[in-house]
Amino acid sequence: MLVVPAVVPLLAVAADEEFDPNDVTPGVEGFVITFLVMAVVLLLVLDMVRRIRRVNYRAEARERLDAEEREAAGSGPGGPGGDGSGPGDAAASDTPPSKPE
Repeated sequence: MLVVPAVVPLLAVAADEEFDPNDVTPGVEGFVITFLVMAVVLLLVLDMVRRIRRVNYRAEARERLDAEEREAAGSGPGGPGGDGSGPGDAAASDTPPSKPE
């Protein structure tokens, strides 16, 4: 109960002061902090893109190895069936060609 009478005069003094827009600007510190946050976000995005590419390349390499194993096991052309119309050929033809980089 004693706190309320002590705070009321402080609020009255604060209300009487002139509003200065320079007191509420972020200034140089705000710019530097915002720039650092943007730089960190940019680095995180670049790292995420690199990791996603790595995962995609690994999946593509794994698909190629699986296709080679199926072909070596005899489900490819030249295996039992002779014409190359085995079940493994449909999966191999569905894979898109790789992009050279």
